[in-house]
Amino acid sequence: MLNIFLEGVRVLDLSQYLPGPFASRLLADMGADVVKVEPPGGEPGRRLDANGRETVSPYYHVVNAGKRIVDLDLRSEAGQSTLCRLVESADVLLESFRPGVLERLGFGEHRLKALNPSLVHCALSGFGQTGPLRLVSGHDLNYVAVTGALDATGTAETPVIPFPPMSDHAGALMAVISVLGALMARARGGGGAYLDVSLSESLMFLQELAFAFDAKRGRGLLTGGSACYQIYRTADGRFVTLSPLEPKFWANFCNAVGRPDWIPRQFEPVPQRALIADVAALIGSQPLAHWESVLTDADCCYQAVIDHAEVRVHPHVRARGLVGNLGRDTEVRTPIIVDGRPPPSRREAVFTDAEAVIGTWKPA
Repeated sequence: MLNIFLEGVRVLDLSQYLPGPFASRLLADMGADVVKVEPPGGEPGRRLDANGRETVSPYYHVVNAGKRIVDLDLRSEAGQSTLCRLVESADVLLESFRPGVLERLGFGEHRLKALNPSLVHCALSGFGQTGPLRLVSGHDLNYVAVTGALDATGTAETPVIPFPPMSDHAGALMAVISVLGALMARARGGGGAYLDVSLSESLMFLQELAFAFDAKRGRGLLTGGSACYQIYRTADGRFVTLSPLEPKFWANFCNAVGRPDWIPRQFEPVPQRALIADVAALIGSQPLAHWESVLTDADCCYQAVIDHAEVRVHPHVRARGLVGNLGRDTEVRTPIIVDGRPPPSRREAVFTDAEAVIGTWKPA
């Protein structure tokens, strides 16, 4: 079962908003005991996208599921003393402070190593712990911009804001990967590790194709310049996706829609504006239901664009068992099916106090 992979691993999460909490929840999904430390009154992520209402964001509940949450004032002597005791017993410390903040609080890299030489400390930040941008403020959209990803995303006329936040999730996944690697090294006799993981560089890591090929918006093979990798609008205002990159799949599409004359046009120079216009005119002449009946079984890399309500009731999603309820909210479970069994539903976050945690975290 997925939720026993990291059984016995203790994770101290000092992060906020999306990237760090998403990373620590993934560790919790694999069985780690995650304790999230928040300032008095809670972290700002509790009110993320709450539309100005005095309420807690549904995303906060979901991204922090499976954790124990404690409030600590890290600027106070008592709070710092309690954090010391937690660090001494932790296996992993995950934090997302701006570089230098944790050191100013008295918990720099050397202090943490002195408290716990075997600690795996993952510092997750926007631009990394070094370099000219290390202290520059930012959010996902800025990181998507500075890595070139935004220049490749959208139409020829304009970039579009991607969702979900790309660098936030890329950084979270790189944090988890690096933590798992460091834990493996420690298990083989190594000591702790200090991991510098940046959100922007994690997304830049995923830009290898863009550096290798022309990825300008609306001009590249995979960025809107090709008819066989494209989004088309139907007559009833819905959208469909086509990606028959291989000639056999493109031929299947062309034959299914009664246009075999398009088959030899697949590799016209990009951007294929004329061919895209021809396909768009055809797709736009009929409603989505028509194309569902024509293309679903045509084996041509076709899928309709559906919203999240439709995703939840999709037969394939239901069959895989990865979407369910977490209290009043919807959760998407970690997409790792072990020995034929999907992961169980998460428990809701538990709000507790630090002394209760310390009572269960006896130093190894």
